[in-house]
Amino acid sequence: MKGAVNRVSAHKAWRATLVGLLLPLAVGSAAQTPGADAPLAAAASAPAVLPVQVAAVGVQRTSVLNPNPLPVAQGFDVRRFEDMAQQLVADQRVPGMAMAIVQGGRIVSMRGYGITDTKAAEPIDSHTVFRLASLSKSFAGTMTGLLVNDGVIRWDSRVNDYLPDFHLQNEYATQRLTVADVLSHRVGLVHNTYDRDLEGNLDYRALTQKLAYAPTACLPGDCYGYQNVAFSLIGDVVFAATGTFYQQEVERRILKPLGMNDASLGLEGIEASPRWAKPHVRGRGGWVSLTPKPTYYRVAPAAGVNASISDMAQWILAHGGHRPDVLPAPLLATLHAPLVATPGEMRGSWRRQRLSSASYAIGWRVYDYAGHQVVFHAGAVQGYRGMMAMLPERDLGVVILWNSESSLPSGLLPTILDSAVGLPAQRWLDVAPFDEGLYAKSQEATDEAGADASTATAAPK
Repeated sequence: MKGAVNRVSAHKAWRATLVGLLLPLAVGSAAQTPGADAPLAAAASAPAVLPVQVAAVGVQRTSVLNPNPLPVAQGFDVRRFEDMAQQLVADQRVPGMAMAIVQGGRIVSMRGYGITDTKAAEPIDSHTVFRLASLSKSFAGTMTGLLVNDGVIRWDSRVNDYLPDFHLQNEYATQRLTVADVLSHRVGLVHNTYDRDLEGNLDYRALTQKLAYAPTACLPGDCYGYQNVAFSLIGDVVFAATGTFYQQEVERRILKPLGMNDASLGLEGIEASPRWAKPHVRGRGGWVSLTPKPTYYRVAPAAGVNASISDMAQWILAHGGHRPDVLPAPLLATLHAPLVATPGEMRGSWRRQRLSSASYAIGWRVYDYAGHQVVFHAGAVQGYRGMMAMLPERDLGVVILWNSESSLPSGLLPTILDSAVGLPAQRWLDVAPFDEGLYAKSQEATDEAGADASTATAAPK
């Protein structure tokens, strides 16, 4: 024990400093004074605001995070991106997808493309529900942050104080683990600990008990190791702190206030949706729809949320600073602040070429994207993929969801980001808009949504 203490003594001052920075940011009033209206998309060809006017759920035009954003670069054309999405579902290259683009506090695109199920086709619309996989982690971080604002939990609260039966390999590590460590994947475990057991239908409670014997890579707080099982401890902490189940708290504090009326948690939630997209995997005759696997729904904070693209437009607006009545600016600043470097993220097609740094925050990733900060997350479970990103300097947000294991739609995100900041067009997609000539590009072997297309993991490693 003394040896462990000696090994980490150099880190204590750093951690204390970090907590000192986090705590003031996390505490703040939801009452914010709006500034001047944010500019609209610069391109004259940008479509009019959709009839689903954001004011219906209390969205304010000016972001409390950036009241004076830069305009998107000239030539940013939403209809071009919609055309690309439409081509991706042509001939069932992918069965279906949905995309939302928000800018300056407005929804400038929110559409469904393709079909919900190759066996019983219905068109995907803006209210078709998808499984979010690890996009759910942003909800867990946000839920916890709201409790921090309430004074119910602290970012530096010890997990063991709320879960006295929880243990890691040694007592010092157990006592050291904080709420912020869990939400930023700094538990100290090796990547994706017990994910295979989870996929093998082992009970979540049994897996949390097994963490006492799990191999470690470092002490809590000292290194990054992506988790699903350990990440979901935060749901137990929420229950211990509030006396309310995690799912109910998320619905009460996030989904209902933001008007995310199609959203739910769990397998029962998606199956009860009036219209939902079935997961698809590749078969000999093309795409085959399946019944959703319950596996990762058992770790709800990590991968349990379902939502439509209409819901996700509200989510990305709220995280862009347009719903300070629900998510105040100091809380958002805390959630989006990088906490640990994740250099392994700088792989894959567009990441390799565009990213100069990558980090994890509280339920979000943060990238330096060709000199521009991007707040991001991706997710993947069997038959579903999704990506979401915010470009704070331009007050721009993008969400793309699709119901297959194809990697094709992932190229849409860097295409949109490049256009927003004025970078030259790259070959991220093998489809082109009707009026411009992007060069063809072969499909990457690695799924840019965060996992190889043959796997069923809940999110990128």
